[in-house]
Amino acid sequence: MSEQTFLLPDVGEGLIEADIVTWKVAVGDVVVLNQPLVDVETAKAIVELPSPFAGRVVTLHATEGETIAVDAPLVTIATDDTATAVPAVEHRREPVLIGFGVADESAPVVRTSRRQSGAAAPAAPARSVPVTRGPVRTSPPVRLLAKQLGIDLATVHGTGRDGVVTRADVERLRASAKKVTSGPDIGARFVGRTLSPWQTMAEEERIPMKGVLKTMADAMLSSVRQAPQAAVWLRLDATATMERLASMKADPAYAGVRLSPSVFLALAFVDAARHFPGINSYVDEATNEVVLRRSVNLGIAADTPRGLVVPSIKNADQLSLVEMANALSTLVETARAGTLTPADMAGTTMTITNVGPFGVDAAVPILPPGTGAILCVGQIAKAPWVVNDEVVVRQVVEISMTFDHRQIDGALASAVIAHVGAFLRQPPLTL
Repeated sequence: MSEQTFLLPDVGEGLIEADIVTWKVAVGDVVVLNQPLVDVETAKAIVELPSPFAGRVVTLHATEGETIAVDAPLVTIATDDTATAVPAVEHRREPVLIGFGVADESAPVVRTSRRQSGAAAPAAPARSVPVTRGPVRTSPPVRLLAKQLGIDLATVHGTGRDGVVTRADVERLRASAKKVTSGPDIGARFVGRTLSPWQTMAEEERIPMKGVLKTMADAMLSSVRQAPQAAVWLRLDATATMERLASMKADPAYAGVRLSPSVFLALAFVDAARHFPGINSYVDEATNEVVLRRSVNLGIAADTPRGLVVPSIKNADQLSLVEMANALSTLVETARAGTLTPADMAGTTMTITNVGPFGVDAAVPILPPGTGAILCVGQIAKAPWVVNDEVVVRQVVEISMTFDHRQIDGALASAVIAHVGAFLRQPPLTL
């Protein structure tokens, strides 16, 4: 028998630490090769780590919620012929992490108690016994939500494909539970977690600054300390965009394409970069240079169960309307599912944030580090508007843009937001 210690790998590019989200095994469990061991959260994503060894779990070197460094001991497994002799089962194998094989959500977890040396194993009972349910199939964000709500996933009936437990399944069980006598039910979210109802909350609660929360805080502090920021606003009539959008949705040629005002806004912003390349720049403080980029990686701020994340659409300036719509849809779904990769989060050159879905007219966002501009769009709503000296009802929206005033002056920023506004007032026929 020998003991093998699995060290925390670098699951991203240059990451130095990760948080333990959920252990999927316990001390004494017998695990098979590539069986999921633990979900860890980095600054960029939640990653499931499969076991590189087969054997019995001897030590878990960290607890849930603890932060450990890359290359620190994660789990120790005793490997021998007995521990690896786990009955094979037919299952589907899915890739999880390069360098560590594949994970199997349906792999058996065998819990055994330690026996004294020489003790005989108890005889199997003659009567039949209930079959123990294996590990619950679900995604890391759903596991995290269930943990925050105090819900045992083993009690949740999965309605997803192959019995996968979905977020809706967990929320349905929560809704069916006994509610508090007054006030709102559980549901308010803050810094990537679901809070308890006001009536049952502790007088004071302390939340560790780590994971996505720490990354966002560090980025925003770095931004406001290093970059002098200014903003411009524009209120415009977007009726033509909304009419064009409605017409395209009714066109069979666009069947299956998820079209939205955000698609038009993204196209407008990257078109502005083609006309005014200076907006797609940043200041390299290490070399004291302004770096001008002629390729747009368009960041999309997304509200997810983990908090606010900003993945980017690579080479967005080269995409057609349909390609942009598909890229936006895929990016947002991936972000909300918690399956973003470090590559998805890297290399953003310009950013869009949308406060419209929250019923907000406008906002002034903070500039993400390493970028020159961030565009914000509010809700598109009917409002009185003057057309040909007459007051009519139109679809009106307000957009704003924060920019780095070290290399982008007010004239350039105004030209860019005016270009975006002209695009939305009358989308080009070439779309």
